[in-house]
Formats: sequence, structure tokens, C-alpha cells
Amino acid sequence: MKHTLSVLVENKPGVLNRISGLFARRGFNIDSLAVGETEDPKYSRMTIMVDGQDQPLEQVTKQLHKLINVIKITDLDPATSVDRELVLVKVKATAENRSEIMQIAEIFRAKIIDVSKTMLVIEVTGTREKVGAIMKLLRPFGIVELVRTGRVAMSRGTELT
Repeated sequence: MKHTLSVLVENKPGVLNRISGLFARRGFNIDSLAVGETEDPKYSRMTIMVDGQDQPLEQVTKQLHKLINVIKITDLDPATSVDRELVLVKVKATAENRSEIMQIAEIFRAKIIDVSKTMLVIEVTGTREKVGAIMKLLRPFGIVELVRTGRVAMSRGTELT
């Protein structure tokens, strides 16, 4: 089962290394990791996607709580949280297929952010499923390069993470 952990940490050097090292030592593979400053620059929020299928995540979260720079850990429930991913994809574009690629981007509410004679760079934001769907449609045109941010997530409504 996939878990999305929202980890509030002090914004200090070495924190990311200690946390990712803890997962590695326990045999967990981090599927996605996004880190950024919060509304208060003293803190950063880490969104960590891990697969808890093979072993329970409880032991790792207990050890995370023991780290001095960790403030709060929340295992986000998919039913009560929202998540997004940002992808930049460079696609081969000829005069013949350029309009078709642009139509696909429009359908998915993606943005064309760079145009050249032979390439288009498209920005896609959405759920993992939405990103996967547009990639499937763009693949036949020729994906030259792709970069993903990793998933970011937070709880819905008034609940704090």
C-alpha cells in the first residue's frame, strides 16, 4: 500500500539527508520526494511517497519522531487530501502534428511553455493519473526529455498537516 507522508521539519542543513537515510536503512524505497519551505521560512515540508506493502511503516515513523529536527508527521489519507505533480515534457513536433499535440495539451489544461521548429515543451500539472494519461497520448509523437517534481500533497479543508 502506498503512503503519502507529510513531514514538517526545521529548515536546517542535513535534515533531508538524515530522513532519507533513515528510510534507506530500513529498506524502504522512496517513490517520490518533494521538499520546500513553508509559510514560515524556519520550517520545510517534505512530502514523501513510500510503499508500505512489504513492511510496516510504523517503525520508521516512530524513529522519525525521535529525530530532533522533525516537528510533525502526518500519514495523509487519500480520501481527505489533495495531491498534484508537475511535469515538464519536451515532445518532437513537426508542422504536420503540432496542432494535434497542442489540442492534446489543451484537453488536459496543460501549457505550452516553449516552442521551437522541432520541439514543444509542455507543462502538465495534476494527479499521477492525469499525468500518466497525457504521457500515454504524447509518447507516439516522441518524448525527448521529461522531468517530474514528485508529488506534493496536503489535507483538505480545515485540517492541518
